[in-house]
Amino acid sequence: MAAFGERLRGERRARGWTIDRLAEASAVSRAMISKIERGESSPTAVVLGKLSAALQLSMPELFSPAPGLPVAGLPAIGPGQAGEAPAAGGRRQAAAVRRAADSARWRDPETGYLRRPVSSPAFPAAVTEVTLPAGARVPYPAGAYAFIAQLVWVVSGELTLADGPAVHVLGSGDTFELGEPQAREFRNETADDCRYLVVVVRTATP
Repeated sequence: MAAFGERLRGERRARGWTIDRLAEASAVSRAMISKIERGESSPTAVVLGKLSAALQLSMPELFSPAPGLPVAGLPAIGPGQAGEAPAAGGRRQAAAVRRAADSARWRDPETGYLRRPVSSPAFPAAVTEVTLPAGARVPYPAGAYAFIAQLVWVVSGELTLADGPAVHVLGSGDTFELGEPQAREFRNETADDCRYLVVVVRTATP
């Protein structure tokens, strides 16, 4: 997790924040942030959600190995811009094959929740494959959704998604487009793994 620690430190310093400032904004202890930045501790999914909300960076952006990319994996968009074709003469990224074995994976040390990036940082949307183990529960604060639009697509298994006070049970092939920012919890209340894709597009610039 040394690379992630460097990424976190770089984002914090780019804002001119001390560790104490980030700790206050995220409700993550100063000691934990310090350990993560030094590569001495792997953050849990819950901690990542809190850091995401405080820094106004999506989870894919937090895991991006290269700060300063033109869009850090998630382009800022305004109304009507999502999905638009490039303007005439605009440049697209070069075609490329990405092998599954080459994708960097991250596993939550607490729940076993597994993330694998599907898209590259240059793609207009961040696509992530998630495997949620049986019995796992991963909560995120409302602030983690204040600057993104997100769609969840269940590939296999069953996902229980608590969307504020509402609870949705999603099966294979079901999708859910998240609405206004609110606290959410992803649960697997079955005896088998649940696998789903998360598609994220940035809607505001931090």
